[in-house]
Amino acid sequence: MADWLALTEVASRVGMPERPVAQRDAVALDRPAFMHEVGRWQASFESCPGNRWAIYIDDPFDFAAALYGAWHAGKMPYLPGDARAATVQRLAGLVDGMAGDLPAAIGAADRPADTPRRSLDAEATRLVMFTSGSTGEPAALEKKLAQLDAEIHALHIAFGVHWCAHVGLSVYSTVSHQHIYGLLFHVLWPLAAGRRFVTLRPRYPEEIASWLGPAPSLLVTSPAHLRRLSDALDWRPARQGVQAVLSSGGPLPPEAALQAERCLGKAPIEIFGSSETGGIAWRQRTVHGDRWQPLPDVEWRVDDGLLSVRSPHLPDGQWCLTADRASAQDDGSFVLLGRADRIVKIEEKRVSLGAIERRLTASPLVAEARALAIETAVGVRVAAVVVPSTVGRAALAAQTLHEFNETLRAWLAEVVDRIALPRRWRHVQALPVDAQGKITEALLVALFKEEMPSMQWLLRGATEAVAECVVQPGHAAFDGHFPQAAILPGVVQLQWVIANARECFALQEPVAGLEILKFQHPALPGIRLNFNLQWKPQARALTFRVTSSRGIHASGRVLFAECDV
Repeated sequence: MADWLALTEVASRVGMPERPVAQRDAVALDRPAFMHEVGRWQASFESCPGNRWAIYIDDPFDFAAALYGAWHAGKMPYLPGDARAATVQRLAGLVDGMAGDLPAAIGAADRPADTPRRSLDAEATRLVMFTSGSTGEPAALEKKLAQLDAEIHALHIAFGVHWCAHVGLSVYSTVSHQHIYGLLFHVLWPLAAGRRFVTLRPRYPEEIASWLGPAPSLLVTSPAHLRRLSDALDWRPARQGVQAVLSSGGPLPPEAALQAERCLGKAPIEIFGSSETGGIAWRQRTVHGDRWQPLPDVEWRVDDGLLSVRSPHLPDGQWCLTADRASAQDDGSFVLLGRADRIVKIEEKRVSLGAIERRLTASPLVAEARALAIETAVGVRVAAVVVPSTVGRAALAAQTLHEFNETLRAWLAEVVDRIALPRRWRHVQALPVDAQGKITEALLVALFKEEMPSMQWLLRGATEAVAECVVQPGHAAFDGHFPQAAILPGVVQLQWVIANARECFALQEPVAGLEILKFQHPALPGIRLNFNLQWKPQARALTFRVTSSRGIHASGRVLFAECDV
């Protein structure tokens, strides 16, 4: 491995002027350009007080230079997953300053630092990343450079030595380097292996097909991108050059794995792991099926049905118990059996969301499915997001949504308790994903947030309000209600009442109860509804009526919890 550089020496080893680093458009950026930019960022960080610095830079070459500039200036980089306002607000309480593409951020200095750069201390040099998680609420995670170095070294032993046999290999990525998977494969491994990474990210199948030509290439991507590959595009140039396709962020469905191999000429290599554990195992579906092969230097065992791992990718030498259920195989591999922590309580009964998903995907009508628990006006209920299969799409075209949903409910009812049957459904062409190709709970929940029609306030006072709206026939709230005619569900009317009350009377407390609730007349598509609200602060009670020219549709009283003092 003559070309290999430890991560501690990437920006300190002298010489190697012809060593490739990146390609931006048609411009090759080699080691002297990289070392110059690292020096500029080092100078900038050295001139600023404070140790903790958030770095967000979309261009991976500039990002890599800023990252190493911060490390060599003795700073602790914090790498947010995005630059949204809410993310920046969270960062403000964690860091001493911002760098790159963030608001009020510093940039690289005009001239490089005069301070000579020595090899970094692998144990003392660290960064903080943020797990994308499943709930949409990122958690800070500190990583030592030693962990990152050990992980890319293991990946190099497993795959990289073979990739490096192809002269001029370029690394393309559809995922961001601000997250661990993109950081490892699109930035750190190329820097250590002396292979060029392409700074522009292909975001669509058309770009992947046209950018990856006959020259040797490695594609770092996700299941979300691989699921969208189309036979209608010309993949012949890409097939000539692609040496490997990597996928991480979630399991790759078998159909998507086969489609990717048809289009790109290589069976995708799936990497299993997490931000916390680092890489654990890999597989190629066309070779290994469901069996995962451990990465070099990764030990694993099954403890009480759960996967435990120990490796240099972890912060210490201890065993780490995951929430992944697993089964050991005779050939030294393991099969994942779903997450053990996806248990919710509905009316005091434990419900396994994983079991619901597994049963749904066993139906010939379903290609993929996700189950989740959502808050409704009557408590927590199960909802399901379904990607219909080819058979399922044909069934949907021949029947109503309600009939299709009832078929799936009947299929589930054979093995799932009645209380766990989904009450809400969404049928989509593809599961929603974030910038990393991850399917997060926040994205799934968003599918069930009924957008209220535009409200016109006829009266808006401190304790009384009247709002008016027209519910158009195509509104999502009518989906599946009911088999003979579309009717606005009473639970949706109640949700809109509560939402209007919160907006008008600035109510933040949770709902404590419902009283004298009545639904008297069905609300049909195209109806003009009036929401009459009366707020009684002393009683913490909201009295409401939903009316139209047809009379009263809904009425009752909503009790809110006491204010926190």
